[in-house]
Amino acid sequence: MIKTYLITPVPKPRMTQRDRWAKRPAVMRYWAFCEEVRARGVQVPVSGASITFVRPMPKSWSAKRQREMDGAPHQVRPDMSNLLKALEDAVYGEDSVIWQYAGLTKLWGYEGAIIVETVDAPSVTHLPPTPATQSAPHPPR
Repeated sequence: MIKTYLITPVPKPRMTQRDRWAKRPAVMRYWAFCEEVRARGVQVPVSGASITFVRPMPKSWSAKRQREMDGAPHQVRPDMSNLLKALEDAVYGEDSVIWQYAGLTKLWGYEGAIIVETVDAPSVTHLPPTPATQSAPHPPR
């Protein structure tokens, strides 16, 4: 199942105690993003989600460049980890419950969006033993 939310992704800023009263623009954008995500009921499963962040292209780009870059990989700041942190914090109060992502992508687009695709997560009933956990024969005494 694919769900598209027309919300421009915002990175999680590095916050300090001063941000309680200083009201920096980056922090205000982050809080507004969190409120919008909650208001629209964005859902991210705890496992098996493939998330695509679509960042809007700058208005200063020519129409030709915008056509060329639509759907192209977004390889400039903000980095994907900060976009993901902002989304996780907005959706989950305690985001440690998320244990697997099927994929993460960051693309250019005409409008900002977050696309969440639910993929069937593999069953994790028993993990194969790793070399470190395999029982080796004890050496003779």
